[in-house]
Amino acid sequence: MTRSKVSREFLYTQEDFEYIKKLVHEESGINLSDAKQDMVYSRLARRVRALKIADFKQYCNYLDSHHQDELVHAINAITTNLTHFFRENHHFDLLKQQIIPEIVKQQPRGKRIRIWSAGCSTGEEPYSIAISLKDALPNYSQWDCKILATDLDTNVIDTCNAGVYDNKRIEPIDERNAKRWFSPHPSHANRVIIDNELKKDISFKQLNLINDWPVKGPFDVIFCRNVVIYFDKPTQQKLFARYYDLLAPSGYLLLGHSEQLGQIQEKFNALGKTSFQKK
Repeated sequence: MTRSKVSREFLYTQEDFEYIKKLVHEESGINLSDAKQDMVYSRLARRVRALKIADFKQYCNYLDSHHQDELVHAINAITTNLTHFFRENHHFDLLKQQIIPEIVKQQPRGKRIRIWSAGCSTGEEPYSIAISLKDALPNYSQWDCKILATDLDTNVIDTCNAGVYDNKRIEPIDERNAKRWFSPHPSHANRVIIDNELKKDISFKQLNLINDWPVKGPFDVIFCRNVVIYFDKPTQQKLFARYYDLLAPSGYLLLGHSEQLGQIQEKFNALGKTSFQKK
């Protein structure tokens, strides 16, 4: 049995990591490289401690015997949820300056917009989308706008629905929109709460991207940013193909700064920085 050379609170072997790595990949599609071994320990040590388990070998046994219940906690702990409002702002500029005007031009009477935030994390992305829609559509109330926001992590979906953030989290938002859509939290100092008017057209759902999608579409825009980097290349290509099928004609797919479409890019027109339009 190979033991880590790092001094740790709990015994954590290579075999433990391989077991967790395999289980997470099978259940979520997330591909944990060997470079993530220390990260897996630091994230799951909290669960080992909370469950009062002696070491990671016993935790692996616990995962095996409490598969459905504990696996949710394990994946939630491992999933990275680093985000902020208007992250990679060029996509929101594209949404306001090009995508929405084109949809308005194509649908003078239809007045329907559907956007999916796939991997919405703690909600900053879909709320940024909603703010952008409000800015780009002066007659917003006359449009049927719906935003679907999904994530694998059940904990972040709870955060999304609550719509409560630390004051510092809204610093990237311009003063006008910050005052318009955020109010001081009535019982938590240094926190703000999102206006229900901004929430009402967003549906937050838990979704595992490698499983079936109870999603109808078609979508005018799909945001899938800094999500596919956690999957291996074959899984990425399958996801991109499924996104392509769900996009409306001339729909848009927006990716993270380090992500590439690969072979399926031939079905899209590149619009510049990680922005693609369905041919």
